Amino acid sequence: MSENELVDTHLQELRRGTIVLACLQLLREAGYGYGLLEELGTLGFDTDANTLYPLLRRLEKQGYLTSEWNTEQARPRKFYRTSAAGIRLAETLTKEWLALTGAITSLTKEEH
Repeated sequence: MSENELVDTHLQELRRGTIVLACLQLLREAGYGYGLLEELGTLGFDTDANTLYPLLRRLEKQGYLTSEWNTEQARPRKFYRTSAAGIRLAETLTKEWLALTGAITSLTKEEH
């Protein structure tokens, strides 16, 4: 495996958890998969449908998202929303993310 492939693997692992947190935060307002995929990309959370849709299903099964079908338009869409448990999880993950960010920042300061 080349160094670039190794780096890509580590970057993918680092991003995986951030996508979960980003979805929980963004879906406080109901959204559907493709729209969420586009919004994540716009915000710098690059992911693809093969990652996002299984993640949404898993979070729903775990009780962190709720969903309902909207059949009013020509194409039915499944809309997701962060549940109360998902909001609590997002708050916990955000606190941890901020603490980790502070710790990493302290490691990268010149005096360290």
